[in-house]
Amino acid sequence: MATPMVSIREVASQAGVSVGTVSNVLNRPEIVAPSTRARVRQAITELGFVPNASARQLRRGRGRALGLVVLDVANPFFTDVARGVDEATSDAGMAVIFCNSNGSATREAAYLDLLEEQRVQGVLITPIDDANERFLELRDRGILVVLLDRMARRPDLCSVSVDDEHGGELAMRHLLEVGHRRIAFIGGPLRLQQVRDRYEGALRAIRAAGMADEELRVLETPATTVPAGRDAAGRLLGLPREQRATAVFCANDLLALGVLQGLTRQRVRVPSDIAIVGYDDIDFAAAAAVPISSVRQPRQRLGRVAAELLMDEANQPDTHQHRQVVFEPELVVRESSQPDPVEYPGG
Repeated sequence: MATPMVSIREVASQAGVSVGTVSNVLNRPEIVAPSTRARVRQAITELGFVPNASARQLRRGRGRALGLVVLDVANPFFTDVARGVDEATSDAGMAVIFCNSNGSATREAAYLDLLEEQRVQGVLITPIDDANERFLELRDRGILVVLLDRMARRPDLCSVSVDDEHGGELAMRHLLEVGHRRIAFIGGPLRLQQVRDRYEGALRAIRAAGMADEELRVLETPATTVPAGRDAAGRLLGLPREQRATAVFCANDLLALGVLQGLTRQRVRVPSDIAIVGYDDIDFAAAAAVPISSVRQPRQRLGRVAAELLMDEANQPDTHQHRQVVFEPELVVRESSQPDPVEYPGG
């Protein structure tokens, strides 16, 4: 039986260093401290690690694969984004390694280690933290990084995103214009930048209507999933009727679908009793039992443009200009929020 090949990650674990440090010892040993270099080389000897020369050469010659790291593979939004990435890369004869961080910083870090080990040409990532220093470390080691569905804070990183604050404002302004004043925001965790931006946009519309921030009730969720939406609907219905929101703005369409399920199971009428607006405009939103109003994002275009930016930087490093591309969202109004008379006890 053949002896299993030792991976660079096993060497890193044995030496007590990062995968990147092992990579530097193999490719640029002069930048690694002598004591660390010696520890890594000892681990290489003890484990019998054989560096993959062909992989190193592939990296130097720009590999034919990209990594795509998304927050939630179960969300159709990211499926459409991946389709856009595939459109751009297949034309260029490149492959895509699809990774699901599932909103976990630990999983994200592990996938970045794996992609570095695979010597991908670059990484397209919807990050948990867009200020993650690991992205700069990857770039220093020749792996390009483009932020996807998140705007880069640094001018030396490319990004492709949607103006989520404006999208949140569009959704909330619509609910206000059709007469709602008791409105809830459903989404979370709020540490996710997209969720926070959509909430901030909603607050902007609330303030423009002369209302206080506290008048927008927040039902934070642990995830942006259908079950989390159903749970939020239960919490909403647990409030006294006179305090219950007459409309909800959900941070994405999966939450909106869960809220719709939870409400209809309790025979709450949508939109007569409670109106719903979602975000992303995935296909399921229009196909729901009550078609859901949603803020539309150009999902496939996001993926395609992100991949094009990365390949341009790889192929034209001397002339490439870093860009932070921001698309404008649009509101699609459907039955779930069509204006019905809204009555409030006491006027």
